[in-house]
Amino acid sequence: MTQSRRQITTMCPMNCRPTQCGMTVEVEENRLLSIRGDQQNPDSRGFLCIRGQATHEIFSNPKRLRTPLRRIGSRGENRWEQCSWEDAYALLVNAIQQTQPERVGLWRGHGIGTTGVTNSTLVSRFGALGGFQQWTTSIVCWAMGGYGLGLTGTLSINTKEDMAANSKTILLWGATLASQPDLGASLVKARKRGAHIIQIDTRRTEVSRLADEVLLIPPGTDAALALALAHVILAEGLHNQTFIDANTLGFPQFAAHLQQYTPEWASAITGIEPERICQLARSYATQTPAMIVLGGSSMFKHQYGWESSRAISCLPALTGQLGIAGGGLGQRHGALPESTGLANVLADVTARMTQDLAIPSHMATITGAFNEGKIDVLLLLGTNMLSSFADSKQLAQGLDRVKLIVSYDLFMNETTRQCADLIFPATAWLEEIGLKQTDTHIYLMEPALQPEGECRSLTTILRDLAQQLSIDNFFPWQSEEDYVHSFLAAQQTETGAPLTLVELRQRGGYWQKKKLSHIAYQNHHFATPSTKIEFWSERARQAGLSPLPTYTHPVGSSYPLRFCQGRTLTAFHAFFDEGQALPTLAAANPGPELWIHPTDAQQRHIQTGEKIIIFNDRGQFEAKAHITADVLEGVVWMRDGWFGINKLTSGTETVSLIANEIVPGVPGGQAAYDAWVDCRTC
Repeated sequence: MTQSRRQITTMCPMNCRPTQCGMTVEVEENRLLSIRGDQQNPDSRGFLCIRGQATHEIFSNPKRLRTPLRRIGSRGENRWEQCSWEDAYALLVNAIQQTQPERVGLWRGHGIGTTGVTNSTLVSRFGALGGFQQWTTSIVCWAMGGYGLGLTGTLSINTKEDMAANSKTILLWGATLASQPDLGASLVKARKRGAHIIQIDTRRTEVSRLADEVLLIPPGTDAALALALAHVILAEGLHNQTFIDANTLGFPQFAAHLQQYTPEWASAITGIEPERICQLARSYATQTPAMIVLGGSSMFKHQYGWESSRAISCLPALTGQLGIAGGGLGQRHGALPESTGLANVLADVTARMTQDLAIPSHMATITGAFNEGKIDVLLLLGTNMLSSFADSKQLAQGLDRVKLIVSYDLFMNETTRQCADLIFPATAWLEEIGLKQTDTHIYLMEPALQPEGECRSLTTILRDLAQQLSIDNFFPWQSEEDYVHSFLAAQQTETGAPLTLVELRQRGGYWQKKKLSHIAYQNHHFATPSTKIEFWSERARQAGLSPLPTYTHPVGSSYPLRFCQGRTLTAFHAFFDEGQALPTLAAANPGPELWIHPTDAQQRHIQTGEKIIIFNDRGQFEAKAHITADVLEGVVWMRDGWFGINKLTSGTETVSLIANEIVPGVPGGQAAYDAWVDCRTC
């Protein structure tokens, strides 16, 4: 390696949590030469998927945004002119000063999480001190799964390392390697040790080849299957009464309630034979320790999504699988094991906005606020909002009422093209410092390149705006490095001294979290009002929800096909203009593709690769047909992130505003995303 060449250890910017993979990059002067997986990374051990490998194509990319842009002409014409940062700031600051703070909104996406927690935390600080509306964006992703788990009291997880070493039975319930590819190595280790792996999903995925059994069920029927498993466990005396008596609330009511949920009842809903449901229940309850690894997002994106995680989370409690090695719930997006993580750098912040003015993190309410003209200025930070919100038609109508929309991103996207008035060019992950954390470790992300063109970091932009808007105490740190350093204050070295950036660098940028427990709930203290597992949830009852786990059958439709969406290994949400800005990802994802069962395709005279129209009363969307038995008859599936697919989905609230905030830290504000469709050839 020449003297001008440098090798830097960092983390992949894709932000596909819970997976966070290590990278080793080589740079020369201000040019990226290579990217490869970091063999020494304690989490990924050299693994780097196609998404991470493709990120070198961000740099020197002709599609990259490099200067501030101002819209000319009408919205949607996609006509722009360059402007200076001074003029761009002046337009935004003036718009904010011409309205009230509560009429300014901040919506952030995964795109500002490419360097970890630092950017999103600073947005929270900016919003709180400025008195602006800001929302918890987990409501478009993992929150409904967490909501159901939180009602029961099982939000914390065991680690993938514990699963690899100790689990005898593993239920991959909606979990895929597309969402968490680093789980693959742990599954292989567990299987070599003799663990029995069962996949439960609505389609066959990359993880199917690692499973000993694959059970495909219709979308939204997970709660029915879970309740039937609980019925069998109780009926056959496979439950752990000692654990139940000591650590749960409402078991007598739950036991009586379960009588109705027979395997025969569930079979009619799920399509799984009654005897196979019984066998699954017996395996889970007797071939222990048994771990359930839940999907993070897609399986909960329907009207009653929270019911699935609520019912599933009762199974480890019923069998006494919580607080033991190899049991409980495994790695999941939106969850962490018990440990000391990063310091709270917002502890000194008092929110300026009063609660009565706040628009809650509730998708239907947010869309309604836009349509009612309650937001004058909107900052879209690393997001293609129209691709991620349900019922994007209603959202687009609402965005049209916002007076000024500013987009901060690396590339254009459809929301920017159609709705934005001003564009701020973003820095990429190698152009700024950051910190990422996995379930077990904290990782330093060093800057390796100077920003291209006039790109500015979000930290720089927010500091500049805070100064011009006279927002006091926004950045009480000496520098960006000092700010990143402040997150380490909760960690201590072996001598008891606080962890510093100097120390972290000396250790190669890796740090295992303090007080890390690979096994959750060993103290049998659960995050519920009773501090017990709550089969009966009084707070749910008071909020108008069922206090006991239930299954609600979806409302039918005149359209025959149930539409759902999720991730693949070759794409991540709508990153990089739906993947089309990076040649490697564009080649892997040339356009939308609908998975459809051969029987459904034959009935509609559809051939593989043929252009089709997917439609319902809300709208229509064009794609190519992919005919496969990897989905059930009556079900169609598509990769998420494509602009336009959410024209088909419902924006109906999943839970009411009364029930939205009853699980601390986990809003129930996701819209339903339900869609029944049909399709035909073009």
